[in-house]
Amino acid sequence: MISEESKARFAKEVAKYPPEQKQSAVMACLTIAQKELGYLGAETERMVAEYLGMAPIAVHEVTSFYNMYNQTPVGKYKLNVCTNLPCQLRDGGKAMAHLKQKLGVGNNQTTADGMFTLQECECLGACADSPVMLVNDQTMCSFMSNDKLDQLIDGLRNDEAKP
Repeated sequence: MISEESKARFAKEVAKYPPEQKQSAVMACLTIAQKELGYLGAETERMVAEYLGMAPIAVHEVTSFYNMYNQTPVGKYKLNVCTNLPCQLRDGGKAMAHLKQKLGVGNNQTTADGMFTLQECECLGACADSPVMLVNDQTMCSFMSNDKLDQLIDGLRNDEAKP
């Protein structure tokens, strides 16, 4: 299910902590597993729990709390739009509605071509830059007007169409 290379990376992360606190490596191990597998299903959660000597529910609590962990397969581009109250007051909800219409999907859904998964998320810590979104858990996009949203989506699609 998970490669020996990833298991070696698990061991490297666990070694950073005292033996009685190896569960402290849970987030690092989940990140390693997700990078290899694309998402963290129940079987992967159980494997990480067993490796770290944790209850499977404790691992699931981590994967279900943090937006960066995918519990189901996602598209090539995961778009997290902040819809927390401060962003809602600055058009975060409108940005989400625009993306739903443009992509033809709802919250937590993936486009038929597998390119985009759209998700609402909690605070991204950039309220003054709203509407804000996070692409693939790494790239923050600020002041996302409908025009900027269209440019982003069209640009990502065009990049995929290039040989």
